[in-house]
Amino acid sequence: MGPFDWLPHAPLEPLPLDWLKGVELAVLRLDRIDPLISGNKWFKLTEHLALAQQAGAAGIISLGGAHSNHLHALAAAGKRFGFQTVGLLRGHQQDTPTVEDLNAFGMHLHWLGYGGYRARHAPEFWAPWRELYPQLNPVPEGGGGMAGARGCAVLVEQVRGQLSNLGWADYDGWWLAAGTGTTLAGLALAEAGARVVYGALAVPDDHGVAQNVSALVHGGYVLLDASRGGFAKVDPVLRDFIDTTEQACGLPLESLYTGKALLALKQQIEAGRIAPGTRLVFVHTGGLQGRRGFTA
Repeated sequence: MGPFDWLPHAPLEPLPLDWLKGVELAVLRLDRIDPLISGNKWFKLTEHLALAQQAGAAGIISLGGAHSNHLHALAAAGKRFGFQTVGLLRGHQQDTPTVEDLNAFGMHLHWLGYGGYRARHAPEFWAPWRELYPQLNPVPEGGGGMAGARGCAVLVEQVRGQLSNLGWADYDGWWLAAGTGTTLAGLALAEAGARVVYGALAVPDDHGVAQNVSALVHGGYVLLDASRGGFAKVDPVLRDFIDTTEQACGLPLESLYTGKALLALKQQIEAGRIAPGTRLVFVHTGGLQGRRGFTA
């Protein structure tokens, strides 16, 4: 698991969009760091893999859905770097482009149903899986927890090192989608209150993001609802926004996370809640592989 000691470098690019109304926006292109281990997933995995290595584990067992970007990145890393991976999946067996890749990458899959997956936060959840796979380290959904957050904290350094390319001396805050809140927590930890981290909630309240984040970091962030009525719901306004944005600036977005987050920023600016002259870094958290399951 050693290759994860090396961190890929994500480019920071200006994002000129006609609705910014004087707000300055740059995008950290985590979607461009690797064709398979994309987005924030690489950074969330680094500390988890280091812990597994220290424990002498043969690999990782983790959780996700049938379009999970986290499981996709984990399975790809396991195949590339030669460690075992097991995925515990939400719902009942189904074929999606993501699931096909998980199988092709050699990840062993277990389908938990919906009730079984809801039990993932229960204290006794991991006991039978530890018994079945004693050689594997368990990792929370989405690569979460403090280890995942610490892995994402380095993104602050990557941005600060590129500000001069934009002609910026500084910036005022971060804007990103929140699916588990892990990346948001890592950024807030690294900023330590110096700059605000805005998390656009791409999932409904019952996913527990607010609780996840508050368990990892105290303050320095704002959560806003960007779920648009539910997880994985795609409405015409969102679809049109994604198409229009791609045509305007070439930035590829998907409907679960990045599209919802950027549309939420547009709505906040239109509502006058973010002042002209504010400089924000939008984190493109990747997830583009998941678009394949929603193109229809």
